[in-house]
Amino acid sequence: MNSMNDIGVVAGPASGRTSRTHRLRGLAGTGFIATLAATVATTLAAALAQAVGVAFEVPDGGETIPLSGFAVVTGFFSVVGIVIAVALLRWSARPAERFVWTAVTLTAISLVPPLLSGANTATITALLGLHLVPATVMIPTLARSLRTRTG
Repeated sequence: MNSMNDIGVVAGPASGRTSRTHRLRGLAGTGFIATLAATVATTLAAALAQAVGVAFEVPDGGETIPLSGFAVVTGFFSVVGIVIAVALLRWSARPAERFVWTAVTLTAISLVPPLLSGANTATITALLGLHLVPATVMIPTLARSLRTRTG
C-alpha cells in the first residue's frame, strides 16, 4: 500500500520519459498562450488597419478579408509552428536554432502571396505587416522556450 504525504504526492523515481513528456507539454502550453497573444495582436492590428482605411480587398475574387479570417489563419499557422517546435524538441540536437531558421524561412515565404495578390499598395503593405506581427510573437517565445527546455 502506498501512502501519501501531507501535500498529496506519492514519492517515486523520476524517469526520463516523464521528464521528456513534461518538457513537451510545457512547450505546447507556452505555445498555445503565445498563439492566443499572436491571434489577438494580429486581429487588433488588422482592425486598426481597417479603421485607417485599408480595405483588405483581394482583386481575384473581389472579396474582402474579414477580421475573423485573420484570427483563424493566425491561429492555424501558429499551431503549425508549435508542432514544428515540439518535433524539433523531440528529434533535434539543436532545436532552438533549427526552429528559428525554419520559422524565419517560412515567414519569408509567407510574404510572397501578398506581393502577388494584385491588391492595392495599402492592402499589400498591411498584409505584409500582418504576417510579421504573429512572427514577432511566436518565434521568440517558442525559441526561448526551446532553449529553456534543452539547457
